[in-house]
Amino acid sequence: MTTPYGAAPLRLDPPVLDPSDLGRVRRAAAFVAANDTASVLAALLPGLGGAERDAVAAHTAFAHAAVLVFPSAQDGLPGLLRGEGLDTGPVTPSVVVRERLARRYGRSVDALEVGILRAPVAAADGSACEVEIFALSVPPGSGLDTVAAGERAHDHEAHLAFEVTTADPVVLAGLRATLLADGRTTADGGGHNAYEDSTVLYFRTPVEHGHLRLELTARGHHPGVLAAHGRSADRPAEQLLQLMTGAWATQAVAVAAELRLADHLDTTPRPTPERLAALTGTDPDALRRLLRYLAALGVLAPDGDTYRPTPVGLPLRSDGEGSLHPLALLYGGPFYRSFGELGYAVRTGRDAFVHTFGEHHFPYFARHPGLADLFDRSMAAGAAMFGPVAELADFARARTVVDVAGGNGELLGRILGAHPHLEGVLLERAHVVEAARDTLVKAGCADRCRLVTGDFTEAVPEGGDVYLLSRVLHDWDDRQCLGILRRIAGAMPAHAELLVVERLLPGPGEDPSLAVPWDVHMLCNVGGRERTAGHYAALFAEAGFTLAGVAELPLGGALLTARRAG
Repeated sequence: MTTPYGAAPLRLDPPVLDPSDLGRVRRAAAFVAANDTASVLAALLPGLGGAERDAVAAHTAFAHAAVLVFPSAQDGLPGLLRGEGLDTGPVTPSVVVRERLARRYGRSVDALEVGILRAPVAAADGSACEVEIFALSVPPGSGLDTVAAGERAHDHEAHLAFEVTTADPVVLAGLRATLLADGRTTADGGGHNAYEDSTVLYFRTPVEHGHLRLELTARGHHPGVLAAHGRSADRPAEQLLQLMTGAWATQAVAVAAELRLADHLDTTPRPTPERLAALTGTDPDALRRLLRYLAALGVLAPDGDTYRPTPVGLPLRSDGEGSLHPLALLYGGPFYRSFGELGYAVRTGRDAFVHTFGEHHFPYFARHPGLADLFDRSMAAGAAMFGPVAELADFARARTVVDVAGGNGELLGRILGAHPHLEGVLLERAHVVEAARDTLVKAGCADRCRLVTGDFTEAVPEGGDVYLLSRVLHDWDDRQCLGILRRIAGAMPAHAELLVVERLLPGPGEDPSLAVPWDVHMLCNVGGRERTAGHYAALFAEAGFTLAGVAELPLGGALLTARRAG
């Protein structure tokens, strides 16, 4: 969806639309004009066979491409877009996107003005199509720049839509099953729009640089298909059985990681089950049964007489970008054992890991080098959460960034790499500092970073302009968190900022998040807890900080910005 444009962007006085946003609108229009139903299906769903693709195309039509932009005001926006050859008509309110943005960034719905404009653009085959442009007003001084930065980084609201031309529930159910088969897409919710009397099914589809939403729209209300698109809500006994067997799935994925099945199966040619059994030293019949279960879980997909990893299973590769291989071993290993004592943790409020292994996991892992290495690699496996931090936070006036308990240096390395004027300080335990040194050397910024061996519960380096706390506070109870925050506040100059990366529990009426199961994990295995944005704001206030902003990060994470109060 990229097309070079040499012309300077049109601007009003004052500017209505950032040039980068205008470029995204242009690229969306160019994408629509250059594609049709067949080409979009081929690009988004390369796993569809020819016959399946023809069947999907026979019952759907490419309807629109959507983008979200951030004008300083919505007045004048239709005229600006008209100058681009897009006759959108007037701006109309977009309630759904407004509510999603409010939930995503913890803002009041009343504080957001979101409009929608629709511009007809003919597809490559001449069929009628549209560019759907959502516009969030970001007036100067509104404090919504963080929202705009987060959305530009992730394109949450960008999507491609197909209209079901045969709005029959059987056809819609068949299309849904085809799109979900073999891990081609994952269900991403849906609903009935009573105003337009249409049913919308949302899918998340893997693309080269992340994930893109795909919408399937059908006229009328189709409650049966909507129910199936949820989590078996119309089959409670089946859903409960699936929940009861969740531990089986954990072990199946852990064994797949232990045997490096994704490594072996993501090759050409793929090994047959017999050859795979020889490579992994397993019983051929037992391995076939495991492979079948992994396929049912969506981790693998049949491929002739063997299997291939789906997009869900590819992160189990031990050497792939964004590999979750060490996490699978950790969650299926020591944490699996202690999670079996969840009842103890719930009855007593105490750490079940200590109850199972005799001591907290930090000193226990430190005494077992293999587990310490696995834990450190598991923490590094979540580095995708850090991706947008360097762009979301303002480092322009900073000179020194202090990463407190900075792990293997992944986050600090990304920040230093994106901002060459910065210098870094990383505080960690002795054995972790060496891993951080390697990371920073590979990132090309080790010469701008000082590594400090120490315990952040005792002392924190002074004089930084920005302090980082990434996935640290959730390890501790409120009393201990206050001690950590006060220690950092004492080391920070008055002008410095604190950036905290954590998962946030949803507030009332907000969508579920990964923080909910992780909160039980923290109870059982760590002795800490996940928190809402409001809970963190209260802790910050008690420690002498003010919460200045919250932005969404990948993998269910959030970036909280805090400043010294007063």
